[in-house]
Amino acid sequence: MRSIERLLMQYGESHQNRTNVIIHAIAVPSIYFVSLALLWSLPVPEFIAQFDITWAHIIAVPVLYYYFMLSGPIGAAMTLLTILCFGAVNALAHFNVSVWLFSLVLFVVMWVLQFIGHHIEGKKPSFFEDLRFLLVGPAWWWVHWLKRMNISY
Repeated sequence: MRSIERLLMQYGESHQNRTNVIIHAIAVPSIYFVSLALLWSLPVPEFIAQFDITWAHIIAVPVLYYYFMLSGPIGAAMTLLTILCFGAVNALAHFNVSVWLFSLVLFVVMWVLQFIGHHIEGKKPSFFEDLRFLLVGPAWWWVHWLKRMNISY
C-alpha cells in the first residue's frame, strides 16, 4: 500500500459521520486558506519584501513539495488550491479588508467547527496522533473531488 493510501485510510477512520464529513469539507480548505493568509500577513525582512514574497510563499514551497511526494495529482490539486488561496488573499487586500483580522476570526471559527464535528463523530482529530494529518486533511478533501472526476490519485 502506498503511503498516501495509508495516510488517507487512517485519516478517514475518524471522518465517517456524515455531519463531520460535511463540516470538514468546508472547514479544511478554509483553514488551509486562512493559514496561508495569516502567513501572508506576517511582516518579512525588507530584502525579501522587495521581491513581493511573503512567508506564505516561502512556506508553500515545501508544503507543495510534500504533496507532490505523496501523489502527483494531489500535488497538482493542492497547487491549484494554493494559487486560488493567494488570489483570494490578494482580493481581500485589494478591497482593504484586514487580511490578518479576517483570517484570524475565520481560523478560530473553522477550528471550533471541526472540533464540533469530531465531538459528533465521537473520535478525536487525527493530528492528535500524528501532525502530518494537518497536511493530509486537504489531500483527503481533494481525493473526494478527484474520485468524482475519475482521476486516480
